Amino acid sequence: MKKLLLATAFGLLSLAAQAFADITVTDVKGRTVTVPKVPERIVLGFYYEDYLAIGGPGALDKVVALSLSTWKDWRPNQFAAYEKALPKLASIPDVGNTEDNTFSIEKVIAAKPDLLILAAWNYDALGEGIKQIEAAGIPIVTLDYNAQTVEKHIASTLALGKLLGTEARAEKLADNYKHAFEDIDARIKTAGPTTRKVYVELAQKGATEVGNSYGSSMWGALIDKLGGQNIAKGQIGNWGPLSPEYVLAQKPDLILLAGSEWLNKPQAVIVGFGADPALARERMSAYVARPGWSDLPAVKDGGVHALYHGGARTLSDYVYAQYIAKQLYPAAFKDVDPAKNIRDYYDTWLPIKAEGVFVLPYKAEAQ
Repeated sequence: MKKLLLATAFGLLSLAAQAFADITVTDVKGRTVTVPKVPERIVLGFYYEDYLAIGGPGALDKVVALSLSTWKDWRPNQFAAYEKALPKLASIPDVGNTEDNTFSIEKVIAAKPDLLILAAWNYDALGEGIKQIEAAGIPIVTLDYNAQTVEKHIASTLALGKLLGTEARAEKLADNYKHAFEDIDARIKTAGPTTRKVYVELAQKGATEVGNSYGSSMWGALIDKLGGQNIAKGQIGNWGPLSPEYVLAQKPDLILLAGSEWLNKPQAVIVGFGADPALARERMSAYVARPGWSDLPAVKDGGVHALYHGGARTLSDYVYAQYIAKQLYPAAFKDVDPAKNIRDYYDTWLPIKAEGVFVLPYKAEAQ
Protein backbone atom coordinates (compact mmCIF):
# COMPACT_ATOMS: atom_id res chain seq x y z
CA MET A 1 0.00 0.00 0.00
CA LYS A 2 2.84 2.36 0.89
CA LYS A 3 4.52 1.62 -2.43
CA LEU A 4 1.25 2.28 -4.26
CA LEU A 5 0.84 5.65 -2.53
CA LEU A 6 4.42 6.57 -3.34
CA ALA A 7 3.97 5.58 -6.96
CA THR A 8 0.75 7.59 -7.21
CA ALA A 9 2.40 10.62 -5.63
CA PHE A 10 5.35 10.34 -7.99
CA GLY A 11 3.00 10.11 -10.96
CA LEU A 12 1.10 13.20 -9.89
CA LEU A 13 4.35 15.10 -9.41
CA SER A 14 5.48 14.06 -12.88
CA LEU A 15 2.23 15.29 -14.40
CA ALA A 16 2.54 18.57 -12.53
CA ALA A 17 6.13 18.96 -13.73
CA GLN A 18 5.01 18.37 -17.31
CA ALA A 19 2.20 20.92 -16.92
CA PHE A 20 4.68 23.58 -15.88
CA ALA A 21 7.57 22.52 -18.11
CA ASP A 22 8.87 24.97 -20.67
CA ILE A 23 7.28 24.67 -24.12
CA THR A 24 9.74 25.29 -26.95
CA VAL A 25 9.06 25.55 -30.68
CA THR A 26 10.90 26.75 -33.77
CA ASP A 27 8.82 29.28 -35.70
CA VAL A 28 8.79 29.96 -39.45
CA LYS A 29 11.69 32.40 -39.18
CA GLY A 30 13.83 29.75 -37.51
CA ARG A 31 13.57 31.48 -34.14
CA THR A 32 13.46 29.39 -30.97
CA VAL A 33 10.40 30.42 -28.95
CA THR A 34 9.96 29.27 -25.36
CA VAL A 35 7.06 29.83 -23.00
CA PRO A 36 7.06 28.56 -19.40
CA LYS A 37 3.52 27.16 -19.70
CA VAL A 38 0.51 27.16 -22.00
CA PRO A 39 -0.23 30.88 -22.48
CA GLU A 40 -3.33 32.30 -20.83
CA ARG A 41 -2.92 35.87 -22.11
CA ILE A 42 -2.38 36.28 -25.85
CA VAL A 43 -2.08 39.27 -28.19
CA LEU A 44 -3.12 38.30 -31.71
CA GLY A 45 -1.65 40.22 -34.64
CA PHE A 46 -3.09 38.34 -37.64
CA TYR A 47 -4.33 34.94 -38.87
CA TYR A 48 -7.46 35.21 -36.74
CA GLU A 49 -9.40 32.29 -38.21
CA ASP A 50 -6.36 30.02 -38.12
CA TYR A 51 -5.82 30.87 -34.45
CA LEU A 52 -9.45 29.99 -33.68
CA ALA A 53 -9.28 26.77 -35.70
CA ILE A 54 -6.06 25.62 -34.03
CA GLY A 55 -6.97 26.83 -30.54
CA GLY A 56 -10.47 25.35 -30.62
CA PRO A 57 -13.32 26.18 -28.24
CA GLY A 58 -12.28 28.74 -25.64
CA ALA A 59 -9.35 30.04 -27.71
CA LEU A 60 -10.76 33.57 -27.83
CA ASP A 61 -11.01 33.67 -24.04
CA LYS A 62 -7.21 33.84 -23.96
CA VAL A 63 -6.97 36.84 -26.31
CA VAL A 64 -6.39 40.00 -24.25
CA ALA A 65 -5.73 42.30 -27.24
CA LEU A 66 -5.59 42.10 -31.03
CA SER A 67 -4.99 44.04 -34.22
CA LEU A 68 -8.57 44.97 -34.94
CA SER A 69 -8.71 46.82 -38.25
CA THR A 70 -7.02 44.13 -40.35
CA TRP A 71 -9.92 41.91 -39.37
CA LYS A 72 -12.90 44.20 -38.80
CA ASP A 73 -12.20 46.60 -41.69
CA TRP A 74 -10.75 44.12 -44.19
CA ARG A 75 -13.37 41.42 -43.56
CA PRO A 76 -16.32 43.20 -41.89
CA ASN A 77 -18.96 40.57 -42.65
CA GLN A 78 -16.66 37.79 -41.52
CA PHE A 79 -15.86 39.72 -38.34
CA ALA A 80 -19.57 40.36 -37.71
CA ALA A 81 -20.30 36.64 -37.97
CA TYR A 82 -17.62 35.88 -35.39
CA GLU A 83 -18.75 38.72 -33.14
CA LYS A 84 -22.24 37.21 -33.09
CA ALA A 85 -20.88 33.77 -32.26
CA LEU A 86 -18.21 35.06 -29.86
CA PRO A 87 -19.57 38.25 -28.19
CA LYS A 88 -16.30 38.78 -26.32
CA LEU A 89 -14.82 40.11 -29.57
CA ALA A 90 -16.65 43.41 -29.05
CA SER A 91 -14.69 44.17 -25.88
CA ILE A 92 -11.14 43.05 -26.74
CA PRO A 93 -8.71 46.02 -26.83
CA ASP A 94 -7.15 47.04 -30.16
CA VAL A 95 -3.36 47.41 -30.43
CA GLY A 96 -3.41 48.82 -33.97
CA ASN A 97 -1.75 47.19 -36.94
CA THR A 98 1.52 47.23 -38.83
CA GLU A 99 -0.17 47.78 -42.20
CA ASP A 100 -0.93 51.45 -41.49
CA ASN A 101 1.76 52.02 -38.82
CA THR A 102 -0.75 52.25 -35.97
CA PHE A 103 0.63 49.21 -34.14
CA SER A 104 1.29 50.25 -30.53
CA ILE A 105 4.12 48.47 -28.75
CA GLU A 106 3.09 50.27 -25.57
CA LYS A 107 -0.42 48.76 -25.78
CA VAL A 108 1.02 45.30 -26.36
CA ILE A 109 3.22 45.60 -23.28
CA ALA A 110 0.35 47.04 -21.22
CA ALA A 111 -1.79 43.98 -22.05
CA LYS A 112 0.79 41.82 -20.22
CA PRO A 113 0.58 38.89 -22.62
CA ASP A 114 2.24 35.50 -22.20
CA LEU A 115 2.56 35.34 -26.01
CA LEU A 116 2.40 37.67 -29.00
CA ILE A 117 1.36 36.03 -32.28
CA LEU A 118 2.51 37.80 -35.44
CA ALA A 119 2.47 37.10 -39.14
CA ALA A 120 5.99 37.03 -40.56
CA TRP A 121 5.19 40.28 -42.39
CA ASN A 122 4.02 41.87 -39.11
CA TYR A 123 7.34 40.90 -37.54
CA ASP A 124 9.34 42.36 -40.42
CA ALA A 125 7.36 45.61 -40.34
CA LEU A 126 8.05 46.15 -36.64
CA GLY A 127 11.81 46.18 -37.18
CA GLU A 128 13.63 47.41 -34.08
CA GLY A 129 10.34 47.48 -32.19
CA ILE A 130 10.67 43.72 -31.76
CA LYS A 131 13.58 44.28 -29.36
CA GLN A 132 11.43 46.51 -27.18
CA ILE A 133 8.74 43.83 -26.94
CA GLU A 134 11.26 41.09 -26.18
CA ALA A 135 12.95 43.31 -23.60
CA ALA A 136 9.61 43.39 -21.80
CA GLY A 137 9.80 39.60 -21.51
CA ILE A 138 7.06 38.88 -24.06
CA PRO A 139 7.67 35.79 -26.25
CA ILE A 140 6.84 36.26 -29.94
CA VAL A 141 5.93 33.50 -32.37
CA THR A 142 5.80 34.21 -36.11
CA LEU A 143 3.51 32.33 -38.46
CA ASP A 144 3.46 32.41 -42.25
CA TYR A 145 0.44 31.38 -44.25
CA ASN A 146 1.06 34.16 -46.80
CA ALA A 147 3.83 32.18 -48.47
CA GLN A 148 1.18 29.68 -49.61
CA THR A 149 3.43 26.66 -49.18
CA VAL A 150 2.33 23.40 -47.61
CA GLU A 151 5.54 23.37 -45.59
CA LYS A 152 5.02 26.77 -43.95
CA HIS A 153 1.32 26.17 -43.41
CA ILE A 154 2.11 22.95 -41.56
CA ALA A 155 5.06 24.41 -39.61
CA SER A 156 2.95 27.39 -38.51
CA THR A 157 0.05 25.16 -37.49
CA LEU A 158 2.11 22.66 -35.50
CA ALA A 159 4.12 25.37 -33.74
CA LEU A 160 1.02 27.24 -32.65
CA GLY A 161 -0.73 24.04 -31.59
CA LYS A 162 2.18 23.12 -29.36
CA LEU A 163 2.26 26.55 -27.75
CA LEU A 164 -1.50 26.54 -27.19
CA GLY A 165 -1.56 23.01 -25.80
CA THR A 166 -3.78 21.84 -28.67
CA GLU A 167 -1.28 19.62 -30.45
CA ALA A 168 -3.77 16.89 -31.42
CA ARG A 169 -6.10 19.44 -33.02
CA ALA A 170 -3.20 21.13 -34.82
CA GLU A 171 -1.97 17.80 -36.16
CA LYS A 172 -5.43 17.01 -37.57
CA LEU A 173 -5.59 20.41 -39.27
CA ALA A 174 -2.09 20.00 -40.66
CA ASP A 175 -2.93 16.52 -41.94
CA ASN A 176 -6.14 17.80 -43.51
CA TYR A 177 -4.20 20.47 -45.37
CA LYS A 178 -1.40 18.13 -46.39
CA HIS A 179 -3.78 15.44 -47.66
CA ALA A 180 -5.85 17.98 -49.61
CA PHE A 181 -2.77 19.07 -51.53
CA GLU A 182 -1.61 15.50 -52.01
CA ASP A 183 -4.95 14.85 -53.71
CA ILE A 184 -4.63 18.04 -55.79
CA ASP A 185 -1.09 17.11 -56.83
CA ALA A 186 -2.13 13.57 -57.78
CA ARG A 187 -4.99 14.82 -59.95
CA ILE A 188 -2.74 17.36 -61.69
CA LYS A 189 -0.11 14.69 -62.35
CA THR A 190 -2.77 12.50 -63.94
CA ALA A 191 -4.05 15.39 -66.05
CA GLY A 192 -0.62 16.40 -67.32
CA PRO A 193 0.79 19.94 -67.71
CA THR A 194 -1.32 22.92 -68.72
CA THR A 195 -0.32 25.92 -70.81
CA ARG A 196 -3.23 28.06 -69.62
CA LYS A 197 -2.27 31.60 -68.65
CA VAL A 198 -3.73 33.06 -65.44
CA TYR A 199 -4.23 36.67 -64.39
CA VAL A 200 -5.24 37.56 -60.83
CA GLU A 201 -6.35 41.05 -59.83
CA LEU A 202 -7.38 42.40 -56.45
CA ALA A 203 -10.87 43.67 -57.30
CA GLN A 204 -11.05 46.22 -54.51
CA LYS A 205 -11.18 49.69 -56.06
CA GLY A 206 -13.33 49.08 -59.11
CA ALA A 207 -12.54 48.50 -62.76
CA THR A 208 -11.36 52.06 -63.43
CA GLU A 209 -8.27 51.48 -61.28
CA VAL A 210 -5.88 48.56 -61.75
CA GLY A 211 -5.58 46.50 -58.59
CA ASN A 212 -2.64 44.44 -57.39
CA SER A 213 -1.70 41.19 -59.00
CA TYR A 214 0.41 38.54 -57.25
CA GLY A 215 3.84 37.32 -58.24
CA SER A 216 5.64 35.21 -55.66
CA SER A 217 3.15 35.09 -52.77
CA MET A 218 -0.50 34.45 -51.98
CA TRP A 219 -2.53 33.80 -55.16
CA GLY A 220 0.63 33.92 -57.25
CA ALA A 221 2.35 31.21 -55.24
CA LEU A 222 -0.82 29.12 -55.32
CA ILE A 223 -1.15 29.33 -59.10
CA ASP A 224 2.52 28.43 -59.50
CA LYS A 225 2.03 25.36 -57.31
CA LEU A 226 -0.97 24.33 -59.41
CA GLY A 227 1.03 24.49 -62.63
CA GLY A 228 -0.81 27.49 -64.08
CA GLN A 229 1.13 30.09 -66.05
CA ASN A 230 0.86 33.17 -63.82
CA ILE A 231 1.39 36.20 -66.05
CA ALA A 232 2.57 38.27 -63.05
CA LYS A 233 5.47 35.94 -62.31
CA GLY A 234 8.75 37.71 -62.91
CA GLN A 235 6.98 41.03 -63.49
CA ILE A 236 6.40 41.96 -59.83
CA GLY A 237 7.58 40.70 -56.44
CA ASN A 238 4.99 39.66 -53.88
CA TRP A 239 2.29 41.92 -55.26
CA GLY A 240 1.70 45.01 -57.35
CA PRO A 241 -0.27 46.17 -60.41
CA LEU A 242 0.39 45.03 -63.96
CA SER A 243 -0.08 47.47 -66.82
CA PRO A 244 -3.33 47.05 -68.79
CA GLU A 245 -1.32 46.77 -72.00
CA TYR A 246 0.72 43.90 -70.61
CA VAL A 247 -2.39 42.01 -69.52
CA LEU A 248 -3.95 42.39 -72.96
CA ALA A 249 -0.75 41.28 -74.68
CA GLN A 250 -0.55 38.16 -72.52
CA LYS A 251 -4.06 37.04 -73.47
CA PRO A 252 -4.89 35.19 -70.22
CA ASP A 253 -7.10 32.11 -70.44
CA LEU A 254 -8.25 32.48 -66.85
CA ILE A 255 -8.96 35.71 -64.94
CA LEU A 256 -9.43 35.54 -61.18
CA LEU A 257 -10.89 38.62 -59.48
CA ALA A 258 -10.03 38.54 -55.79
CA GLY A 259 -13.02 40.08 -54.04
CA SER A 260 -14.09 40.62 -50.48
CA GLU A 261 -16.43 42.67 -48.31
CA TRP A 262 -14.23 45.71 -47.72
CA LEU A 263 -15.51 48.84 -46.00
CA ASN A 264 -15.88 52.01 -48.06
CA LYS A 265 -15.06 50.31 -51.37
CA PRO A 266 -18.29 50.90 -53.32
CA GLN A 267 -17.03 49.39 -56.59
CA ALA A 268 -15.36 46.30 -55.12
CA VAL A 269 -16.33 42.82 -56.25
CA ILE A 270 -18.22 41.71 -53.17
CA VAL A 271 -17.77 38.05 -52.30
CA GLY A 272 -17.48 36.33 -48.94
CA PHE A 273 -19.82 36.18 -45.97
CA GLY A 274 -23.36 37.26 -46.80
CA ALA A 275 -22.43 38.05 -50.41
CA ASP A 276 -25.08 38.19 -53.14
CA PRO A 277 -24.01 36.46 -56.37
CA ALA A 278 -26.07 38.89 -58.47
CA LEU A 279 -24.24 41.88 -57.00
CA ALA A 280 -20.89 40.14 -57.36
CA ARG A 281 -21.55 39.50 -61.06
CA GLU A 282 -22.73 43.08 -61.56
CA ARG A 283 -19.40 44.36 -60.18
CA MET A 284 -17.49 41.79 -62.22
CA SER A 285 -19.21 43.04 -65.38
CA ALA A 286 -17.39 46.38 -65.07
CA TYR A 287 -14.06 44.54 -65.28
CA VAL A 288 -15.19 42.45 -68.24
CA ALA A 289 -16.18 45.70 -70.00
CA ARG A 290 -12.68 47.18 -69.79
CA PRO A 291 -11.16 48.23 -73.14
CA GLY A 292 -9.83 45.20 -74.98
CA TRP A 293 -11.07 42.62 -72.51
CA SER A 294 -13.82 41.34 -74.79
CA ASP A 295 -11.11 39.86 -77.00
CA LEU A 296 -9.34 37.98 -74.18
CA PRO A 297 -9.69 34.19 -74.21
CA ALA A 298 -10.78 34.25 -70.55
CA VAL A 299 -13.71 36.53 -71.36
CA LYS A 300 -14.70 34.80 -74.60
CA ASP A 301 -14.52 31.28 -73.12
CA GLY A 302 -16.15 31.77 -69.70
CA GLY A 303 -12.87 31.92 -67.79
CA VAL A 304 -13.61 34.88 -65.50
CA HIS A 305 -14.15 34.01 -61.83
CA ALA A 306 -14.32 35.65 -58.41
CA LEU A 307 -12.51 34.27 -55.36
CA TYR A 308 -12.79 35.32 -51.73
CA HIS A 309 -9.61 37.21 -50.95
CA GLY A 310 -10.08 36.45 -47.26
CA GLY A 311 -9.67 32.77 -48.11
CA ALA A 312 -6.06 33.17 -49.23
CA ARG A 313 -3.27 32.57 -46.71
CA THR A 314 -5.42 30.41 -44.41
CA LEU A 315 -5.74 26.76 -43.45
CA SER A 316 -8.82 26.63 -45.68
CA ASP A 317 -7.11 27.95 -48.80
CA TYR A 318 -6.79 24.44 -50.24
CA VAL A 319 -10.44 24.88 -51.20
CA TYR A 320 -9.53 27.85 -53.42
CA ALA A 321 -6.66 25.81 -54.82
CA GLN A 322 -9.23 23.15 -55.74
CA TYR A 323 -11.38 25.76 -57.46
CA ILE A 324 -8.50 27.20 -59.47
CA ALA A 325 -7.30 23.71 -60.37
CA LYS A 326 -10.81 22.84 -61.51
CA GLN A 327 -10.60 25.67 -64.06
CA LEU A 328 -7.12 24.59 -65.19
CA TYR A 329 -7.88 20.85 -65.35
CA PRO A 330 -11.68 20.48 -65.64
CA ALA A 331 -11.79 16.75 -66.26
CA ALA A 332 -9.42 15.88 -63.42
CA PHE A 333 -11.46 17.85 -60.87
CA LYS A 334 -14.98 17.27 -62.19
CA ASP A 335 -16.02 15.44 -58.98
CA VAL A 336 -14.55 18.07 -56.63
CA ASP A 337 -17.00 20.57 -55.10
CA PRO A 338 -14.97 23.46 -53.62
CA ALA A 339 -18.07 25.40 -52.48
CA LYS A 340 -19.20 22.39 -50.42
CA ASN A 341 -15.71 21.82 -49.10
CA ILE A 342 -15.46 25.36 -47.73
CA ARG A 343 -18.77 24.85 -45.89
CA ASP A 344 -17.52 21.55 -44.50
CA TYR A 345 -14.28 23.14 -43.28
CA TYR A 346 -16.14 25.78 -41.29
CA ASP A 347 -18.60 23.23 -39.90
CA THR A 348 -15.69 21.09 -38.67
CA TRP A 349 -13.21 23.63 -37.33
CA LEU A 350 -14.80 27.01 -36.67
CA PRO A 351 -17.68 28.41 -34.59
CA ILE A 352 -19.46 30.02 -37.56
CA LYS A 353 -20.89 28.73 -40.83
CA ALA A 354 -19.61 29.68 -44.29
CA GLU A 355 -22.79 31.42 -45.40
CA GLY A 356 -22.27 33.48 -48.54
CA VAL A 357 -20.45 33.26 -51.84
CA PHE A 358 -16.76 32.31 -51.80
CA VAL A 359 -16.12 31.10 -55.37
CA LEU A 360 -18.14 32.32 -58.32
CA PRO A 361 -17.93 32.10 -62.14
CA TYR A 362 -18.91 35.29 -63.96
CA LYS A 363 -21.05 33.23 -66.30
CA ALA A 364 -23.33 31.01 -64.23
CA GLU A 365 -23.21 28.22 -66.77
CA ALA A 366 -19.39 28.11 -66.56
CA GLN A 367 -19.37 26.17 -63.28
